Amino acid sequence: MRGFFAALQFLTIFPLPQGLAPDKEALQKAPPFFPLIGLLVGFMVAAFDWGFGFIFPAPVRSVVAAILLIAFSGALHTDGLADTADGLLSSRPRERMLEIMRDSRTGPMGVVAIVCVVSLKIAAIASLPSPARFRVLLLMPVAGRCALLIVMAVLPYARPEGLVGIFKFNRPALILFWALIFLLSTGGIAGGISGVTAGALSFLFVLLFTVYLRRKIGGYTGDTLGAACELTELIPPLAALAWMGGV
Repeated sequence: MRGFFAALQFLTIFPLPQGLAPDKEALQKAPPFFPLIGLLVGFMVAAFDWGFGFIFPAPVRSVVAAILLIAFSGALHTDGLADTADGLLSSRPRERMLEIMRDSRTGPMGVVAIVCVVSLKIAAIASLPSPARFRVLLLMPVAGRCALLIVMAVLPYARPEGLVGIFKFNRPALILFWALIFLLSTGGIAGGISGVTAGALSFLFVLLFTVYLRRKIGGYTGDTLGAACELTELIPPLAALAWMGGV
């Protein structure tokens, strides 16, 4: 369970009881639990959205859901999205891109990326019919956290040092398979064939994103993991809307 608690502390703002704070060894065991953390976050967001349905209309609930998706992670992945956009869209050499991503200041590309991704999430969630909202909100964080595993399993770490560089897998193919099975299983349980399709499309999207990262910087960083999570969270609602013919 140390790996689970390490993943919980690493990926969320949820407090841990005293004595459960993870050390480096526990953190190294955390990645396989990332999809479970996504499932926990997804269930909480979906549950809040269902409860707010008795009080607020769909557009307001959709904004709240998007806020909760950001808040439960402490904006960790949103920050990564902004830094990744600033770096990769700067049209600079590889080393300069990595320097820009390390800069704590957010540039115009980062701001634009956050506005576009969050706006699209809100619009997509708000467009979902009520019966589909719970299962899509459940799947979104699962897809995002599985994306973390997929990127780390496929790509090398792009920096010589860094916190996420400690996540090294002896059997990356097994981790990749675990992420795919968890994603497809959760999608299937939540939404049947449409859920499996959304999971498969999420998996395919992350693989395409890894190709892009390899070409740009030769691997992944902590920031690009955040970007992968945020962007992949968009796939389930968009896939659901496409499956339903745009509603």
